[in-house]
Amino acid sequence: MIDRLHYISQQPENGTHLTAIKAALEAGAKWIQLRVKFEPKENILQYAFKAVALCNEYGAKLIVNDHPEIALEAGAHGLHLGLDDMPVQEARNIVGPNLIIGGTANTFEHLQQRAAEGVDYIGLGPYRFTKTKQKLSPILGLAGYTDLMEKVDYAGIKTPIIAIGGIETQDLAAIMQIGLYGVAVSGAITLAADQAATVAQIYEHLNQTSLKEA
Repeated sequence: MIDRLHYISQQPENGTHLTAIKAALEAGAKWIQLRVKFEPKENILQYAFKAVALCNEYGAKLIVNDHPEIALEAGAHGLHLGLDDMPVQEARNIVGPNLIIGGTANTFEHLQQRAAEGVDYIGLGPYRFTKTKQKLSPILGLAGYTDLMEKVDYAGIKTPIIAIGGIETQDLAAIMQIGLYGVAVSGAITLAADQAATVAQIYEHLNQTSLKEA
């Protein structure tokens, strides 16, 4: 089962990705994506081992961004691939049949591609500008999501679609009315004054909308 709230790790001002991940887990997040850019693979592997241990302690799942070999070696629950990353089938050959694989999309063609590739979920975005991403795809906004989800329904795509990219708690009510499966957030949790209250508020919004397909 794909969780409806994905927390994307980012390094806080005072601490590391692991600091941020532990805080999100303590706040109640159950699906963590370890997203470390511009560091050696050896460092990311060590982060992954420790993040898996933390997630196991809290009954959560860890997804590793970009690196199938690291996801496999660290015992992560899954892998997330960007549009410029390794092809899904190649990654599947590395990680085997049991790991979750998610993929990024920005257009309807990407959504069709990801569905055809057999990913377990699709991260669709960005919703708005976000500083956590270096090469930002065209911003979709609410109108973009609405248009794409209408096309998804018409095409009969059933893969869970997660909204991502600069999403704040005040955006959730409108986003979830469009028919998306869930949301991925980073700063909304990392920078929250009360992370537990924020996570609870996000889950409350998500649970108020029923799923068309789980």
